Amino acid sequence: MQRDDFNWLINELRGLTGDLGQLAGRDEPDLLLAIDQGGHASRAIVFDRSGREVAEALAPVSTYRSGSDRVEHVATEVLESIRTALGEVCQSLGTDTRRITAAGLATQRSSIVCWDKRTRAALSPVLSWQDRRNPAALKDWQSREKEIRRITGLPLSPHYGASKIRWCLDELPAVRDAASHGHLVVGPLASWLLQQLVPGQPAVADAANASRTLLWDIALGDWSPELLELAGIPVSVLPLSVPTHHAFGVLPLPEHEVPLVVCTGDQSAVPFAHGRPDDHSIYLNIGTGAFLQCPLARAPDRPTNLLRSVLASDADGVRYSLEGTVNGAGSALSWIDDQTGLDDHRAARSLTRDQAADLATPVFLNGVSGVGSPYWIPQLPSRFLDDAPADELAKVAAVVESIAFLIAANVTEMRAVEPGLERIVAVGGLSESDYLCSCIADLTGLVVERSSLREATAAGLAFLVAGMPATWSQVARMERFTTTHHPALAGRYQRWQQAMGELSA
Repeated sequence: MQRDDFNWLINELRGLTGDLGQLAGRDEPDLLLAIDQGGHASRAIVFDRSGREVAEALAPVSTYRSGSDRVEHVATEVLESIRTALGEVCQSLGTDTRRITAAGLATQRSSIVCWDKRTRAALSPVLSWQDRRNPAALKDWQSREKEIRRITGLPLSPHYGASKIRWCLDELPAVRDAASHGHLVVGPLASWLLQQLVPGQPAVADAANASRTLLWDIALGDWSPELLELAGIPVSVLPLSVPTHHAFGVLPLPEHEVPLVVCTGDQSAVPFAHGRPDDHSIYLNIGTGAFLQCPLARAPDRPTNLLRSVLASDADGVRYSLEGTVNGAGSALSWIDDQTGLDDHRAARSLTRDQAADLATPVFLNGVSGVGSPYWIPQLPSRFLDDAPADELAKVAAVVESIAFLIAANVTEMRAVEPGLERIVAVGGLSESDYLCSCIADLTGLVVERSSLREATAAGLAFLVAGMPATWSQVARMERFTTTHHPALAGRYQRWQQAMGELSA
């Protein structure tokens, strides 16, 4: 065989197998590891540097509820779910595990845990972001609510970490004992997981997760001395505050070690799922709850009923967003499960605009897990304004519309600050509902583009881990929903707005 013929054959084999490294004698392209710790499962997903998913593993996590306001996870179970997912994804990669060059971690913001500084053993359950067990701790803060919102970017809410940390200090003997002996650390779930996953590093809290404690100064980029004094929480028990991009340490994998370079909140990663965020877009993730992110170049300086959030930060600065939060999205469909004979999640996904037009749909006041922005009503009994309809599908339609109503109210607040907004990019399991997406488009007047991307948090996290490269080419199919005239829906929205206005007055 002539040399030119040999080279031609090698090139053909490369094209057939894609195994460029072995055939060419060069190292293969590196990979990126995204660890997404969520309320139902922990996922370990590996991407290449173009944004293509290479391998994935999932391990479930149990959620424990006692009453309407207590939502917990077992800390060790959460940790083991991550380790299981990591083990399985590395097993599926085999020797390609060694190609992973960087990793990142995203967790549920507002979830907190307490642990022992010496042993790193958890001293409390993980109090979920959904947990609202200690609103009484915030009563003394009411007179300073405007100041607290200015400092933190957050309203007073038991969803955030401060009241949960206070409850642990007051109610858990192991936590009190550790505090009295100087061995206590309290902070976001992400901080404890980093202590467990990355050996030999001090306790740190990234900006996205720390900012959800109601104890963090969004302008200062660190814990607020005023609010710590107000909460009676010493700074000595808190992790060191660091950016979301940081040298968090080395993550051990089977026969391989990887630097962990990003830690952030799950929702903070979503706007990066398709690459660099567009300043004219709202990024909407609809799952158990629904979260809207409107990226901003700088922190907003005008009052708003939305959240001021950290999307990403590094040594050079911070990228912010205006954020809206809807507590009852998928969880609202779960709420009516006992009232209908339907699979409500499936019914919501299959419901069409034409089907809904034939229903006598009532107005539903959605207070599942409390009402978030822009109304901020911690406790609201969920109910139909009219007598509950006999038609079970009409109930499902009413709940779907209630989610759209809450989203639309948040969009209105965002457009008051950023009038140039043009579209909503929707991801998440419940975005599969055509009727929900069409309702959002009808009520907001914005185009809704539904992405086929399944794991938006992991994809956004991987993009951040990669250093936000211009070469990122995350491929996702986008379906467009445009505004149509829907008088009946508009009438129900008006009734809903009137009722919510009266309740929040």
